[in-house]
Amino acid sequence: MWAAAVVANGVSNRPDPSGLPGGPVFQHLLDGLTFFGLMACVAAVVVGGATWFVGSQAGNFGATHGGRRAVLSGIAGAFVIGTAAAIVNFFFAAGQQVPGH
Repeated sequence: MWAAAVVANGVSNRPDPSGLPGGPVFQHLLDGLTFFGLMACVAAVVVGGATWFVGSQAGNFGATHGGRRAVLSGIAGAFVIGTAAAIVNFFFAAGQQVPGH
């Protein structure tokens, strides 16, 4: 009976980090994970760039291709990490516009 009353009144969704215990701690943890992710992207670009260079100097097509792929993957990873909040917020806002919300 209670669930039917909630559905009849409508359901809303408003993200609030203070709504649960540990919200600020979770935000701090997420910031730290973002840092580690970005450092991994930097490492991929540096190691991939070195591999790309050495492979091209040695005439090793496999190393050249692998190094180039690592550089591009590091750049793409940094882009995704940097835009993650904007992407999620965009789709959350788009979901709020669905009729019947």
